[in-house]
Amino acid sequence: MTRRTEWPGSEDDTRSAAGDTEPRQGRRGRHGRENSGGPDSSRAESGPPRTPEEQARAICLRLLTGNPRTRKQLGDALRQRGIPEEAAEEVLSRFEEVGLIDDAAFADAWVESRHHGRGLTRRALARELRTKGVDSALIDVAVGRLDSEQEESTARELVDRKLRSTRGLDREKRLRRLAGMLARKGYTEGLALRVVKQALEEEGEDPDLLEEHYLPDA
Repeated sequence: MTRRTEWPGSEDDTRSAAGDTEPRQGRRGRHGRENSGGPDSSRAESGPPRTPEEQARAICLRLLTGNPRTRKQLGDALRQRGIPEEAAEEVLSRFEEVGLIDDAAFADAWVESRHHGRGLTRRALARELRTKGVDSALIDVAVGRLDSEQEESTARELVDRKLRSTRGLDREKRLRRLAGMLARKGYTEGLALRVVKQALEEEGEDPDLLEEHYLPDA
């Protein structure tokens, strides 16, 4: 979620930011006198330049406001914005110390959300976490919270939700569409076909005819 930031400043500052380039000394006040534009009539428009560490902290806090991020994701963002490596490492390490970066918690939450929300398998979840830079040991722990029974149960729930939309199609198309849906979420061909066949048999399809179309892998 993008959060709007209100920057402090005078009305003149706001107009200047919007593109009003009229010189201050050419404007008149309420009583017709010209504003001299001297130091008593305006604020400093900006403070001293921020250090790389301050810039890095600001970037990380802004990115963490919307969603949790892994250390690698934040490090990549700092690198893209030209933050020196030494400053970036100092800030990222500090954020880890205080718990603002926690790759283990990120991995656990990712598995919980993506499995129950999208039905992804352990294999698919591990692949996603690797792309986000999570350490392999942390990935193993996170995906290890799921087991084969949970995956099969989730696969059946996915098929049950999709089953109605395939009614009216011929047997082969239904098999292919439902099994393909599971395959895209990381389920093996054998598990996908077994779950789909069970669901179709319960709807009254002939199991022998289903076997003619596809045989699960070993």
